[in-house]
Amino acid sequence: MIVIASSCSHVASPDIVYIDKVAHLLVYGLLATLVARNLPAERRVWLAILAVSFFGVTDEWHQSFTPGRSAEVADWAADTVGAVIAAVLYARWAWYRQLLERPLHRRPKVAD
Repeated sequence: MIVIASSCSHVASPDIVYIDKVAHLLVYGLLATLVARNLPAERRVWLAILAVSFFGVTDEWHQSFTPGRSAEVADWAADTVGAVIAAVLYARWAWYRQLLERPLHRRPKVAD
């Protein structure tokens, strides 16, 4: 979805100052959480941050080729800050991690 949005010449958003930076922070934070969930515990924070930050750089570079769009260092910084916050929260805050790991529904017990 991030790549598709980056390919659009115009992305609809409300007229609120810095709303795009908040969107970058939240979306890349979610991405970092998803990446961290799938990494070994001892390396999850740094690898998730590096992977998501690198993806943010490549996404900004990709955006620079889209008519009507430009690459911004501030967007990449918001991507990285979102990744840092989310990966650290996921790794250090057990309540947050347990909330994300909880099944959405209870599976019925299977008879032996």
